[in-house]
Amino acid sequence: AWEANLRLIEDGRFGNKKMKLMVSQNYPFHPIYNAWQADSRDLLPYDDMLARSHVEIIDAKVLSNRRPPYSLAGGLYDALKDAEGEVLVVHNEDGRKAGQLFEETEGIDIHPAAAIATASLISEIEKDRIDKNALIMLNITGGGEERFQRENELYYLKPELIFDINPDEEEVKQKLEKLFKTLTIYKS
Repeated sequence: AWEANLRLIEDGRFGNKKMKLMVSQNYPFHPIYNAWQADSRDLLPYDDMLARSHVEIIDAKVLSNRRPPYSLAGGLYDALKDAEGEVLVVHNEDGRKAGQLFEETEGIDIHPAAAIATASLISEIEKDRIDKNALIMLNITGGGEERFQRENELYYLKPELIFDINPDEEEVKQKLEKLFKTLTIYKS
């Protein structure tokens, strides 16, 4: 979104206003929020077991990337700095309420990550932190996923490979080579 905004400004036909980027995290898993609050380009240390336990709690599992593109040049840290952005944190219950409100209003369910983002927006509006005339773009994902699951037969697949949290590089290479050889034979 940040890069697209910069390209549209550079194009010249779409105005010259830079957006304010607002990113949401699902409490208690919020390493980006912690780093941002500390004004740290690097993510702060996060115990592996604690992080895993926090991921088990959150509804929006897709927001649980332990190594997001935050610190690297041109990553989220730079985008937030350039856009004078914010990182917000929302609890599961607020996300669920926002998701329910969206479904009641729009007639379709949304993904938990989108519900967390919606709850963030609602919270910022309630706290009067967003101008009532602001132009807002909210990224809504997963529309209709719950309905699809209710109306269709689902097949749950198990992963072919599971690695430890810090796997041996050579072991990963060997297992992937074996997997791809198996897939090549299977395709033939």
